[in-house]
Amino acid sequence: MPNADTCRLPDVQTTHTGEERHVGVEVELSGLGYRDLVDLVSKLLKTPAESEARYVSRVTTELGTFAIELDSDPIKELDLTDERLPESLREIGGQAMGVIDAAAERIVPLEVVTPAIPLSRLQEVESLVDSLHLAGAQGSREAIYFAFGLQLNPELPDLEASTIVRYLQAFAALYDWLKSRHQLDISRKFTTYIEPWHSRYSEQIMADDYAPDREALMRDYLELNPTRNRALDLLPLFAHLDKPLLDQYVQDPRIKSRPTLHYRLPDCDIGNPEWHFSNVWNDWVVVEQVANHAEDLAELRAAFRDSQKFNFYNLTHSWQEMTSKWLSNKGYV
Repeated sequence: MPNADTCRLPDVQTTHTGEERHVGVEVELSGLGYRDLVDLVSKLLKTPAESEARYVSRVTTELGTFAIELDSDPIKELDLTDERLPESLREIGGQAMGVIDAAAERIVPLEVVTPAIPLSRLQEVESLVDSLHLAGAQGSREAIYFAFGLQLNPELPDLEASTIVRYLQAFAALYDWLKSRHQLDISRKFTTYIEPWHSRYSEQIMADDYAPDREALMRDYLELNPTRNRALDLLPLFAHLDKPLLDQYVQDPRIKSRPTLHYRLPDCDIGNPEWHFSNVWNDWVVVEQVANHAEDLAELRAAFRDSQKFNFYNLTHSWQEMTSKWLSNKGYV
C-alpha cells in the first residue's frame, strides 16, 4: 500500500494509441495575494511568469503552461487603460482599483490551472500543492463564504461509448462515498455547481443492458442534465465528441472541448495540514479501478439497483455505508 501522500496510478495508464494518459488539475485557493501567488508558482516551477491580462499570468514549463488567475471574469476584464473611458472616470477608477483588488483577493478564489500532466508525473502536482499550503494558502474551511474546489480533468483511455458508460456507472455508484470524503465544506454544500446527476439518469445507466451508441449516450445525458453544474460534468467531453449535438441542448462559451471527464465535486482543503492533493486523486483512482474491473462493476451495479428497493435493510443502511463496506471488502481502500 503506497504512502497516504503518494499519488496512486490506475491500472489503465495509456490511451488506445499506447500513449500515456494525462490529467489536468484546477486548484482554487485564497490566503495569498495574486502577485504573491504568481511569484511563488514561478519560483516553484523555476520559470519566469508572463502576464497575459489583468489577473491572468502564465508559466510555461516542459510539462506545458500553468495558468494563475483570479476566478472572476468581470474583475479580470476591468480595463481602466481603455482610452474610450472619460479621463475623469479613469482617474477615479484608478484610485478605487486598490480597494477592488483587495476585496476581490479576499472573496474571489485565485486559481492555479495545470496543463495536462502525464499520470506518471502527478507527484509533482502533489509537491506544488503542498508548497502552496506551506506558504499560507487557504481553502474552503477558512471562511463561510469560501466555496473553493479542486477539479480534475482525467483523460479517458478511449472515446468508445462503452468505455465512457463504464466510467459513468462507476461514478454514479460511488458518488455518495466520494461526497462523504471530499465534499466537506458547508459553503459548497449549498452551491448548485456540484449537483449529482438527475436520479432518473443514474438509474437508467445502471441497467445491465444499457449499451447506447455515442449519440444515444449524449442525448440520454443531456435530456436530464443540460448544465455544467454537475459533480461530474460531461459537457467538455461532449463538446469534443459532437459539438453540433451538444449545441442542441446547451450553448455556453465557458465549455471547453477536451477528451476528458470534468470532476468538480471535491473541496480544496489546502489550508488543512492533513489534506493533500493525493487524497482527492487517490479516491478518483478507485473510480477508475472499479470502471475497469467488469465483474466488480457488474456486482456494484446490482447492489445499486437493490439499494433502490423499499425494504427494512435499505431503510436502516445508507448507500454510502454500503459502498464503503463493499470497497473495503474488495480491497479498493
